[in-house]
Amino acid sequence: MRMSSRAPRTGYLGGMDERLDRLCRALDSVLLGKGDAVRTLVAAVLAEGHVLLEDVPGTGKTTLAKALARLVGADFRRVQFTPDLLPTDLTGGAVFRPGSGEFEIRPGPVFANVFLADEINRASPRTQSALLEAMEEGQVSLEGRSLPLPKPFLVLATQNPVEFHGVFPLPEAQMDRFLIRLELGYPDAATERRLLVERPVPSIDSLVPVLDLEGLRALQETSKNIHLDPELAGYAVALARATREHPAVRLGISPRGTQALVRMARSLALLAGRDHVLPDDIQAALVPVFAHRLPLRDAGGIEAVRALLSGLLRQVDIPA
Repeated sequence: MRMSSRAPRTGYLGGMDERLDRLCRALDSVLLGKGDAVRTLVAAVLAEGHVLLEDVPGTGKTTLAKALARLVGADFRRVQFTPDLLPTDLTGGAVFRPGSGEFEIRPGPVFANVFLADEINRASPRTQSALLEAMEEGQVSLEGRSLPLPKPFLVLATQNPVEFHGVFPLPEAQMDRFLIRLELGYPDAATERRLLVERPVPSIDSLVPVLDLEGLRALQETSKNIHLDPELAGYAVALARATREHPAVRLGISPRGTQALVRMARSLALLAGRDHVLPDDIQAALVPVFAHRLPLRDAGGIEAVRALLSGLLRQVDIPA
């Protein structure tokens, strides 16, 4: 890649927006010791992206989703996905009213600002696919009508990566609908000790909103307008193309994936208080955005994908 000789931009927005700072701090107080994961999640929200939370039970996935909704004043709904869950259990449907002799549309739980699909891979593919239109189009089709979902609309889906019985793996088309895949992981020993001794974590009900939905929508619009230099756009494309040419990759990153990388990089720049994207933002977004989109020819796990992406970062030239 040709290296740029242009002087770098130095524009700042005066540091992290105070509302975002309060949001991150409040989430940090709920999910101790996971500052990087919290900021990655907030960046995904700013990028208007859906999030796949993949981790073992008991690491705080549901708590994080509830806290996020509470702190931004969002309407929250949670559905436990099971093999017998039907698409209409998510989207709703028509209910007959004998008094009027007419059908009334009754929206389902997906009509929320923050929708938590708990253990999404336990539901049938038919039910999983019911989320596709909602995630991609921001609407649901009911009884021949297209009903818009509230804005903002965020799907947080959890799945347990070590469960293999009674689950239906998400197809690649649906995995691609998630902007990022996020792991929380176990807390370190000191943090886990604090949880047992000090009990410092506030309850969800005690959290006070630090941002309203109107303010969140405004910040999402700001994120879209963060400057991306053409050289950095080329850097993002080069990274995506490198996955398509890698012999270990069965299916390389699509153009949608490249767009997702840039959206996430813009949001990370906004969180850093900058009005422009740096190479560091693209590199920080690479694994959360690309890893779940990269099926390998050999059945390698997430660590193999991370190693592959780390190798690509060393191989692809960084614009000056």
